[in-house]
Amino acid sequence: MKQFFKYTKGYGLYVFLAPFCILIEVALETLIPTVMGTMLIDKAVSHGNIDLIVKYGLILAGLTIVALLFGVLSGRFAAIASTGFAKNLRSDMYKSIQKFSFANIDKFSTSSLVTRMTTDVMNVRQAFQMLLRITIRAPLQFIMAIVAALIISPGLSKYFLYVIPFLILGLGLVIYKAFPWFEKVFETYDDLNLAVQENVRSIREVKAYNLQDDETKKFKNVSQKVFKLHTIAEKIVAFNRPIMQTCIYIVLTIIAVIGAKLTVQNYMTTGELQSLISYALQLLMSLMMISMVVVMLTIARASVDRILEVLKEKPDIFNPDNPKMEVKDGSIVFDNVSFSYAKDIEKLSLKNVTLSINSGETIGIIGGTGSGKTSLVQLIPRLYDVTAGSLLVGGEDVRNYDLKALRDSVAMVLQKNVLFSGTIKDNLRWGNENATDEEIIEACRLAQADEFIETFPDKYDTYIEQGGTNVSGGQRQRLCIARALMKKPKVLILDDSTSAVDTRTDGLIRKSFKEFIPDITKIIIAQRIASVEDADKVIVLDDGEVVNFGTPEELMKTSIIYKEVYDSQVKGGIANE
Repeated sequence: MKQFFKYTKGYGLYVFLAPFCILIEVALETLIPTVMGTMLIDKAVSHGNIDLIVKYGLILAGLTIVALLFGVLSGRFAAIASTGFAKNLRSDMYKSIQKFSFANIDKFSTSSLVTRMTTDVMNVRQAFQMLLRITIRAPLQFIMAIVAALIISPGLSKYFLYVIPFLILGLGLVIYKAFPWFEKVFETYDDLNLAVQENVRSIREVKAYNLQDDETKKFKNVSQKVFKLHTIAEKIVAFNRPIMQTCIYIVLTIIAVIGAKLTVQNYMTTGELQSLISYALQLLMSLMMISMVVVMLTIARASVDRILEVLKEKPDIFNPDNPKMEVKDGSIVFDNVSFSYAKDIEKLSLKNVTLSINSGETIGIIGGTGSGKTSLVQLIPRLYDVTAGSLLVGGEDVRNYDLKALRDSVAMVLQKNVLFSGTIKDNLRWGNENATDEEIIEACRLAQADEFIETFPDKYDTYIEQGGTNVSGGQRQRLCIARALMKKPKVLILDDSTSAVDTRTDGLIRKSFKEFIPDITKIIIAQRIASVEDADKVIVLDDGEVVNFGTPEELMKTSIIYKEVYDSQVKGGIANE
């Protein structure tokens, strides 16, 4: 937990005030049994002195009210400090995730990252709040109660000390047994969040295939697993309370029996015995609080480990020293590039790729599923780094560029098109937050999106639901293309980004690119041969290797794969739909 105290920045005053108020509260609570026993009972009640009864009664009431006030203040300060701590921690985690490369993200599932930023942070926040309150209060109360009891009767108080080793042993055993189960609980929470996330995100597919019952069953199975693991962990933790109570009640019984005998023999007053019993109960409460804190810290420890995995994860793609801040043009050179997602030279997704693309050219890429098309283009904006060889953009190795400068110059429309909640203008300004309305309209015109936007009642102020669920697949693709154009990039990459539009619209998009953005290098991954047949050159990939690279006319003569795709689509009527 010490590693997390830096996240109290901005809330240090509350971190100090919470235990300060607790110190005063505990001191007053420790004083109350003494005032009640030695003053109210021994000096006032036993002598029937009404004036003293009223006097000490008012003193007790005052001490109780002040203790309550400081207790409320400590709770308030601890709540503010812990909430601020969680805010800072969650913010730092989010910033760390934003720096992750695709490889780093692949290491953690999305559902796991969500769990770590929500459930795990909540557990750590609760543990931190307990550290500020109960972890300070319980030891203070324990020590003060022991000291007060020793002052009253050293002989009887020794029984408190005898029981402490047994309490520590019992608590340690509970923690040792429970911790592994809590670790399994949080791992299963990841699976639970994944099931929810997949179902909600893909609810249309679930309903289309009428698989609601299957998805419900899958969710129940994971939820039941969480229940079983949590039950086992909590059953172990449940032993903690009876262990504490048994030990303390044995001590309490011994004190009551021996104390009563000493009172009868006039070695101890009734008030002193009453105070001693009160301190025994305070010890019980403090031990129960300590055990509760330890259990909470045991749960939080598993969450701490998971949070630290995110915070300590080092992005494997980062800015070099003295990075290049400008990309000269859209020329691209692959120099004997090999790439592996696992960073294993024996498990390559791309093998010895050597290509040279001139600035302003239109390059098509075709190949079967798993041939490495997406892997190839993701290397250009450094979403991944090459495993071997070098990749140059604008005559400079991409690893020498400032990441923001490189990615501002390389616009990529990913295979999975994503729009965010907000208006059409809001989504398009992801490409350029300062874009004018005229620039937005021009980008939509080039992407052939203006024609359907103008049919909406609110036009460019039309609200897009999360994920773009209120527009069609083809409309979503065209908006994503327009968003990429807003960046005014040197290189534009379309990763199968016109698959949902009709052939006519696809042709109009390519025509507008050729006429209005001839200086931008355009790389088009496509399944339809019509999407690449007017490209300057076409790359044919197979099993991670470039098997052909040339003009469409040349490939019709030299590439078996290209000709087979062309013949199957043209003769089957696909290219002319």
